Amino acid sequence: MTKATGHWKWYRWRQRQKVDLARAADLRQTMIMISAVQQDEILGDASYLAHRYDEVNDAFRFLSVPRDVHRQCTFITDEHLPNIDQFKAFDRSQLPEMLPNTAPIHFIFHSAYCCSTMLARAFDIEGVSMGLKEPVVLNDMIGWRRRGADPAKQHQVIKQSLNLLARPFGDDHAVIIKPSNICNPLAIEMLRMRPDAKALLLYAPIESFLKSIAKKEMWGRIWVRDVLIGTLKDGYAVGGFSQDELLQLTDLQVAAIGWLSQHALFSRIIEAIGRDRVRTLDSETFLSRSQDTIKALADLYELDLAHEQISSVLQGPAFNSHSKLDQTKPGEVFDANARQQEQQKVAELHGAEIEMVATWTKAVAESQKIAMNLNQTLI
Repeated sequence: MTKATGHWKWYRWRQRQKVDLARAADLRQTMIMISAVQQDEILGDASYLAHRYDEVNDAFRFLSVPRDVHRQCTFITDEHLPNIDQFKAFDRSQLPEMLPNTAPIHFIFHSAYCCSTMLARAFDIEGVSMGLKEPVVLNDMIGWRRRGADPAKQHQVIKQSLNLLARPFGDDHAVIIKPSNICNPLAIEMLRMRPDAKALLLYAPIESFLKSIAKKEMWGRIWVRDVLIGTLKDGYAVGGFSQDELLQLTDLQVAAIGWLSQHALFSRIIEAIGRDRVRTLDSETFLSRSQDTIKALADLYELDLAHEQISSVLQGPAFNSHSKLDQTKPGEVFDANARQQEQQKVAELHGAEIEMVATWTKAVAESQKIAMNLNQTLI
């Protein structure tokens, strides 16, 4: 996919988000009527992904997304799924109190550009676990909350959404959910709903994060401003800046504010949920110690992975194809060396600015009492 094509797809995705709520208002007229037999079939089969929640009609939309389609998609979002208009929907009131078959769920929360997609792909292990990469039904909860959702009703819908995502594929024993980073404000609530769930908080060191943003050029700089708007709406942007001062920041400073806001939120998650259930990891440690990471995370998630299975994961597609490129293209290895080479090229162009912003970020962190390096490390 060319860069221009990628930008056009991004634009179409943004436009789709704007009109989706309007489309939802017409769902009753277009909803496929589902019999009790069909409903049981859908709820009993994890390949029917609970893809969207329609707040207007209080309904869930389900898409047929077999495991091989999950593997081919960078994320299970409208942009990447092949069949988003072929959904089946039914009222939330039709859902039973208890689903027939659910598995334990665990989480990978992240602050973006930190190899979280790679890690979620690594836990697609048949007979053990399935990694769900940014299910949009959780994004819908954030959008709904920003539009003034009733807290009690939304709490119940989030709980039902997690139950639907917890349906295991085949003989899998667990589901590993990697939400979008915009869903991080839901982390404490979701972990309290699922007291057996464990969570990894994954992040990139500030210099690495800034290099990733600079590499994306204009689109990365637009993205960080979208993130800042979101953190302001969700009430967890770091303090100390007036509106005028925020507008005066450079794009990379805005990126750093978003990074610090996520970091501060991660510390609150650890404090609220407890150190026995939450671990932290930076992307550079993950890439340089991949085997140790998979072993330690499997232990945290209480997955019984043998040495041979870990070796198979490390030799599999998660570590031998780029998570953000064509997933069927073999030999696209993205490891610590590949990331270092990629970021070195960025540093040659933007190194001076990145160094200045990284220094500025550390000063802001100190003034706000935000730890640059999170404790409770996984390894």
